[in-house]
Amino acid sequence: MKCLSVSQPFADLIILGKKTIELRKWNTNFRGELLIHAPLKIKTDDCKRLKIDKKFVTGAIVGKVEIYDVKKYNSKNQVKLDQKFHFASKNFHDRTFGFLLKNAKSFRIPIPYKGQLGIFDVKLPKTKIKNKEIVTDIIDEEYRYQWIGHH
Repeated sequence: MKCLSVSQPFADLIILGKKTIELRKWNTNFRGELLIHAPLKIKTDDCKRLKIDKKFVTGAIVGKVEIYDVKKYNSKNQVKLDQKFHFASKNFHDRTFGFLLKNAKSFRIPIPYKGQLGIFDVKLPKTKIKNKEIVTDIIDEEYRYQWIGHH
């Protein structure tokens, strides 16, 4: 399954369904379900700016979301107009692509995992179940329990 690393607090905002655009300098042709990984680094300046004071999960896959389209920005002003959807600071207004996100879901038990740059593959245990919706639900529940030794 594909995965994207997004620093906290933005990973939490995505899986809570509040952040519906992820800004990047690069484009992607990928569409579909994507795991969200929260790397070890927390952007503390953004936490203060957004008035978010909580303990974040890091170094783990924290949820999933669907990329349904990519928006190309032609100016900093266009990026600024979408501020309420991406929550980025002014430092990120040079981003030219916005991954449009929907169907966010938080995992109750995060899956410890080391992130990578870009959209990367996560190797999950194989299953004999062919229905992809059922497999996704299994990822949400059973495999997370296996990672922490509850099986």
